[in-house]
Amino acid sequence: MECDKVGDMILTSTFAIAFTGAGISTASGIPDFRGPNGLWKKYSPELATIDYFNKDPKGFWEFYSLRMRGLFTALPNKAHYALAELEKLGLIKAIITQNIDGLHQLAGSKNVIELHGTMRKCYCVRCLKTYDSQQILKRIDEGELPPKCECGGVIRPDVVLFGEPVYNISEAIQIARESDLVLSIGSSLTVYPANLIPLTVKENGGKLIILNAEETPLDSIADIVVRERVEEFLPCVVNYIKNQTLHRSS
Repeated sequence: MECDKVGDMILTSTFAIAFTGAGISTASGIPDFRGPNGLWKKYSPELATIDYFNKDPKGFWEFYSLRMRGLFTALPNKAHYALAELEKLGLIKAIITQNIDGLHQLAGSKNVIELHGTMRKCYCVRCLKTYDSQQILKRIDEGELPPKCECGGVIRPDVVLFGEPVYNISEAIQIARESDLVLSIGSSLTVYPANLIPLTVKENGGKLIILNAEETPLDSIADIVVRERVEEFLPCVVNYIKNQTLHRSS
């Protein structure tokens, strides 16, 4: 079984990491971007560009506030909890995520690197004062579009928009260089430079396991490719690892 193989690979690794994309959160009710029912099938990606925000912050917030509302109703699913469990067991050293939903942290994961920021915080583009996103949504509900800081600056979500550099990429690539195994979960592996993370692990002699519903550009160099639902597959891996650990200690 692939579940057993992946479990054995994690158990024999010394520095395993996870790299996650939108596909790990679809079971939590958050749509992915490029899949058959993805966000960009319904909306233009232009709405999430820095140019559009600068040109029309009111229109930007009309779109982005819809995304945020979906975020705050979402809860972690079994895949998020499985990764948190693997970290607790000392088997996953870090989670590097493209996601902005904060569900890894809600599930209990501690060492999470967010390449694209978080929708749970906002900040003023002028004075950089930070705000809780739920407070900003409340102000939008009261008719404040776009929301503004007390200094007069426009408030924006603390996320990487198209046309902006990603956060923490140097730290993430350094971790990838040290890793001997990466679980790539729910990522199309088409977004640069985030897709350098699994590639870096592989190029440095590590193992690459891809869990994704559709084909990715890195399938041909992966050690294992799994097409199963991540919220079912990852708990299976955790159960296998726990059983193996129990047998070895008895």
